[in-house]
Amino acid sequence: MPDGLKTGLAGEATVLVSDANTAEMFGNAGAKVYATPMLVALMEQAAIAAIRPCLLPGEGSVGTRIEMSHLAATPVGMTVRARAELVEVAGKRLVFEISAADGVETVGRCRHERYIVTNMSAFLDKTMGKQTRNA
Repeated sequence: MPDGLKTGLAGEATVLVSDANTAEMFGNAGAKVYATPMLVALMEQAAIAAIRPCLLPGEGSVGTRIEMSHLAATPVGMTVRARAELVEVAGKRLVFEISAADGVETVGRCRHERYIVTNMSAFLDKTMGKQTRNA
């Protein structure tokens, strides 16, 4: 378990909105604006960036909960920046407050929960084992 994990850690992630990450690509015809699922992914990336320097080799984290509000649309050509702050540490459980903005306004806010995985290799082996149990 990483020692440096403490409230106040922050991370950022940015993305340029393009045709490839619009709501239209998710089946919403004509909606050439940044897609909600992509905003969720950007927010997760910001949370990961906040804790990445604290993780030991072989460790990782997994998202387990996200409560997000997509507050405003962002058109193709603009950049969205998400900023995550670690606000709670309870053992392996981490809670982040994340906001995202496009340079004009806040476009999203969320509360996101992640758990530290102390042995990512074992976690993945166990997860991949589901394939043989499902055959």
